[in-house]
Amino acid sequence: MRTRHVNVLIALAAVMLFSFSCFCISRMTQTIEKKMNTLGKNETASNTFEILKFFFPHLRKVDRIYPDVIIGKEKTGVSFALGISTVNRGNRSYLKQTLNSLVSRMTPSEEKDSVVIVSVADRNEDYLKSVVGMITKRFKRQLRSGSLEIISIPAFFYPNISHVKESTDDSGKSKSRCIKQVLDFCFLMLYAQPKAMYYLQLEDDIIAKKTYFTKITDFVHNITSKNWFYIEFSILGFIGKLFKSEDLLDFVHFFLMFYKDKPIDLLLRDIFQVKMCNPGENPEKCAERNKQTRIRYKPSLFQHVGIQSSFPGIEQYSKDIYY
Repeated sequence: MRTRHVNVLIALAAVMLFSFSCFCISRMTQTIEKKMNTLGKNETASNTFEILKFFFPHLRKVDRIYPDVIIGKEKTGVSFALGISTVNRGNRSYLKQTLNSLVSRMTPSEEKDSVVIVSVADRNEDYLKSVVGMITKRFKRQLRSGSLEIISIPAFFYPNISHVKESTDDSGKSKSRCIKQVLDFCFLMLYAQPKAMYYLQLEDDIIAKKTYFTKITDFVHNITSKNWFYIEFSILGFIGKLFKSEDLLDFVHFFLMFYKDKPIDLLLRDIFQVKMCNPGENPEKCAERNKQTRIRYKPSLFQHVGIQSSFPGIEQYSKDIYY
């Protein structure tokens, strides 16, 4: 009996030790991790993602499509949502520099009227933990106020693209990586759409000019054209593109129709031709409409600083000459 009693105590101690170890390891994630398990106040977000079932049959078996919200207050009713999609770049990361540039150059009132959304579009759990750890350490105040959120895209969202033949174009970008990038941006746009009046697309390797937010706000409020399609605050790729949130679904629908065909910055050009240029129209008229609906702000407010591309093994040195 005594031996049996000792064995029970040893087993109990082992269980307690294991439980304590698990608690220590997951302590941070247990306090910040949040899954959108129920509809409730997330019903709007859930409905927003329902359109994905039209494009991806594999999602029709999923009850609800939603992001994994790692940390955030799910802030809504603001004027601006700033979206940043981030992936693992190996030993290089520019995300902390990017976030510091963005949030430190907002006034308190601008921060209150906006939300910065960091979307982790990478299946590497270690990278997800590193992003969460960095942000919870460096940007505590913004997280507590609700002006900064982190989401991660669920793995079930992505369709099977293993059949896509890998091909490399002149810039060295893998086709499957370009496809995934389009889908990453679409998911982020759908999440941000119900939150704000305007959506600003950024990337995880940029810096912003001082008073950039004030300049954007003033420009949008004083713009003479009311029928603008989108505003470019940077000439590079998909950086610094401002959309009306009410138009985001149109953009997402178009991107999803052709996500296998072109990178997203080229699709952005194509959608203008489809929506704004009439068949057989005089090219000069289309070009004039281009100036009125696709507006470019100068000087650019964002600069690309990353060298290590999000595409593995690729370095890029592109700079905005108008910054």
